[in-house]
Amino acid sequence: MSPSGPKRPKLVADKRYSKKKPAAKQPARRKARKPTAKRTRRTQRPKGILGWPIFLISWVFRLIWRLTWKSAAVVALIIGLAVFYFASTIPDLNALLDGRAKGSVTILDRYGAVYAWRGDQRGRTITTETVSPYLSDAIIASEDKRFYGHLGLSPRGIASAVRINLSEGRGPLSGHGGSTLTQQVAKLLCLGVPFDPDQWKNEAAYEADCRQGSLRRKIKEAIYAMALEAKFSKDEILTIYLNRAYLGAGSHGFDAAAQRYFAIPASELNPAQAAMLAGMLPKPSVYAPTANLKRSQDRAATVLRLMNEQGFLSNEQTAKAQNNPATLSSAAKAQAGGYFADWIMGDLPAFLTRKTTEDVIIKTTLDPRIQTATEQAMAEIFATKVSSGSKAEAAIVVMSSDGAVRGMVGGRETKVTGAFNRATQAKRQTGSAFKPFVYAAALDMGYRWDDFILDEPYCLNVPGSGQWCPKNYTRKHYGNVSLTEALARSLNVPAVKVAEDVGLEAVRSVASMFGIESDLAAGPALALGASESTLIETTGAFAGILNGGSAVIPYGLTDLSLVGDSDPLMTQTGGIGERVISQQAAQQLVYMMSRVVEAGTGSRAKINGLEIAGKTGTTNSARDAWFIGFTADYVMGVWMGYDDNTPLKGVTGGGLPAEMWREAMVRIQSELVPNPLPMIRPGNAPRFDGQVFSSEDQGFGGQGNRPQGGQSIGEAVEDALIGVMRSIFGKN
Repeated sequence: MSPSGPKRPKLVADKRYSKKKPAAKQPARRKARKPTAKRTRRTQRPKGILGWPIFLISWVFRLIWRLTWKSAAVVALIIGLAVFYFASTIPDLNALLDGRAKGSVTILDRYGAVYAWRGDQRGRTITTETVSPYLSDAIIASEDKRFYGHLGLSPRGIASAVRINLSEGRGPLSGHGGSTLTQQVAKLLCLGVPFDPDQWKNEAAYEADCRQGSLRRKIKEAIYAMALEAKFSKDEILTIYLNRAYLGAGSHGFDAAAQRYFAIPASELNPAQAAMLAGMLPKPSVYAPTANLKRSQDRAATVLRLMNEQGFLSNEQTAKAQNNPATLSSAAKAQAGGYFADWIMGDLPAFLTRKTTEDVIIKTTLDPRIQTATEQAMAEIFATKVSSGSKAEAAIVVMSSDGAVRGMVGGRETKVTGAFNRATQAKRQTGSAFKPFVYAAALDMGYRWDDFILDEPYCLNVPGSGQWCPKNYTRKHYGNVSLTEALARSLNVPAVKVAEDVGLEAVRSVASMFGIESDLAAGPALALGASESTLIETTGAFAGILNGGSAVIPYGLTDLSLVGDSDPLMTQTGGIGERVISQQAAQQLVYMMSRVVEAGTGSRAKINGLEIAGKTGTTNSARDAWFIGFTADYVMGVWMGYDDNTPLKGVTGGGLPAEMWREAMVRIQSELVPNPLPMIRPGNAPRFDGQVFSSEDQGFGGQGNRPQGGQSIGEAVEDALIGVMRSIFGKN
């Protein structure tokens, strides 16, 4: 409560001060902060003349350092995000083990053994646990010895590769890449980009893009490799590599390669075999044992040494493997199956062969022993009987009497794939090799093997061409000759006369029904082989003569199935078709053709103790030379000539082709018991009784009462019954 009254008392507080006016209070002085060293450096100025350069250099280094670590942080963040992104897009392990865009075709011989491969082969899925340990060790020793220690990249390996490339005069990224196994897997996966047929012209273009070595591609590859390391374990990455690496000859994966080269699974590889496969990885086409076995073995020796140095093999194991290098299996020695496999692939639908997306198994008629015999015979003749440097070519086809092809050689170079096949693709004039079909038509119409015809100067008026006078090869005439002698000597005039007598249309019909599908000449030169045909067609037609007169369709497939399926998609049990001539006519013709070998133009094909029938053929100017013959077991056709139709020098069908035929047949028959030919066996040679036939007489002189078709009533009834059965059951 404040005091009341007129006067307000002074405050006591006023008395605390003296009358002197107090001095103004000074604000408290703040303690100065001691500058830090960094602050001092900022404000520090260079002293002296030498101070300025040092100052500038230190400032530049400080600026670079700041930019470097900040940029590195940004780059690391970007790489981390990229690795995370790629890792999230990589499919599961099982989806990465088979990267083929196409399926495979495995071709088996008649005994079920692998003969050839086509397409992209892939064996069974293998892992680091199921594969031979020698194989894993060989891959790591030769490709990436630090595989289990890095994170997908090997800076030391990259630096070494750059140094080697520069020392060899290449760019730093050209040549050696210093890639780890993980980077190689990234390439195999094409950095996650699948094959798109709409985007790429073909698989080769796609794979070339996957393997390009640009800097941008290398960076992406490194990121993808780190993503693989983040996604999978080391063993899983190696498993992808084991199943996807390409090892030549269409082999994708080491199990396919082991089957391809050694005919064993990858789990059974020994050190020498494992080293050979691992050694192929840098250049499969160069180091493949099918390309050069010695070079492949030398490369394998280097891999074995690396395995020893890195402790995977002992000294004893290394020495044993190097002293016993891996060799090819018999199937691998056949290279890619050659001409026969190409014929099989081309003769079947593309969706089951060349463009298949499935894995197909084809069992065929091929006999590897016969195939080897034909190849050896051809090599022998060209090595010993043909002048060196000659460009002449040859082809051979061997088949059974039902048309099952047992061997095929389409040219002198037998270890080829996709080459021009002269056995199936070359259409050439057959020359006198066509004459058996002239006599087949005649015999089927009632003529006999011992009928006679006059070999004399002979001319015909050909509409549109004028007069045509055929001449014999010897330029001589032999008077009255039997049909058997005319065929044995390959006389032209009698053949033309017979063809005119029975009718060119009948001859053309018989040849066509026997399987000569090519266009046949319309004029009388038809009888002398003026028409063109392939070797396989003509050989198949001769098989029809051997089997008793029924048509033959040459075939090579017995069944086709898909891997995993128990039932085949396609089967073939034989190629015999309808009867063309009677069995009696066929047996007479076989006898007549046997005389060609015994005493005629084909005598060089004779083999003691073996019955052989055949026919020689030589075209105008010797542009083509043929010999087609058969035993009771096999029919074989041989052709020789030049691809450009250059005339052969001193070669006729009875010369080198007959000798080549003999060389092959000796080898083929070496393991067989000789069987007799299905032919008539007359006791005496035909005797001339004054009767001949002529086209002018429209038939035999005094023998016109023979039954047309050359068949007995019983044979006619038999053929009719067979025809009814075929129409009901659809069987041959």
